[in-house]
Order: sequence, then C-alpha cells, then structure tokens
Amino acid sequence: MTESALPAPLSVHPGDGELHPDGPSGQAEPSLAAPTALETASPEPASREPAINEPTARGATVPMPMTKPVSKALSKPGSAQTDTPSGAPSGPSPKPPFVYLSGALTSALMAWLCLLFSQRVVLHFSLHPPHYSARMAQSIATALKTLIVGMGFLSTFSCAFVALGLFLVFIRSLSRAKAPEAS
Repeated sequence: MTESALPAPLSVHPGDGELHPDGPSGQAEPSLAAPTALETASPEPASREPAINEPTARGATVPMPMTKPVSKALSKPGSAQTDTPSGAPSGPSPKPPFVYLSGALTSALMAWLCLLFSQRVVLHFSLHPPHYSARMAQSIATALKTLIVGMGFLSTFSCAFVALGLFLVFIRSLSRAKAPEAS
C-alpha cells in the first residue's frame, strides 16, 4: 500500500468540535462537508462559543465547568461579608443526639428480630433435613438451605453493627453537645 492510499489523520478544531482530515503538511484543511440547515440558518457568528448548557448546532450541550461559583458578596471589592465565620465548617447543621439514639434502637430491634428469624430457620432445617433420591436435587436443597441460613445471620450481623455504630455516634454527639455549652 502506498502513502497516498493511506487515509489522512484526523484532527479536532476547537471552534467547531468536528473532525477534519489533516493535509500532508500536518495543517488542518477546511471542512469538506456541506453545512447543515442549522449551521446556515444561524444568525450568530460562527466564532462565538456557545454559552453553558446552551444547545450547539448539532443539538449537544456544552458541559458545565467544574469550578465553584464565586459568591456575590466576595466578588465585590472592599466587601468584608463572608458566608461563614473563618475556621467554622460550612457543612450541614449538627443533628440532635436523640436522632442517633433512635436509629441505634431501631437497628438493634431489627437485629434482634433477624436473630430470632435465623434461629428459627436453623431449628426448622435441623428438624426437617432434605432427603432426595436424586443427587443433584440433594445438592441444590443443601445449597439453598445454606444460602438462607447465611442470609439470616448476615442480616443479624449487619443490623447489629449499624446499631453499635449509631450508638457510638450518639455518645460522641453527647460529648460535642456539652463542649459548646461549657465555653
């Protein structure tokens, strides 16, 4: 295959975002495609960049930049107003401690119910073991029994662990609630 038979490399022009074949010198050649009806009917100049979230000629939208907007109070020269005092976190307001305690108690109740369910499932399967003449059926029944017992104890552990974590957060929130009152 000769060099002239190879396809020309493509490049993207920043103004229009289309792929254009590069010439042999590496310079981008003008687009050979005919303009679409939207491109020709547009009263705006072709060099203008579309605004944020404004549809382009092909229907795609320009993505929003990943920068945070500057507040109006901070953008004015000589303005000393700020949204939050310096050194204070700007996160959501702290929740009252009883929220964590009620969550811990709810999760502990669910863990206790899951434990009762798991114990009853184990008791049922120990009193009624599966007996099948087909080896494949026996294997499937044993796997299903193991899966059900495992899911029961997994739910017990998960709810108990969440209850423990929420109770520790409750204790920590009590210490934080007392700290501002003392100062």
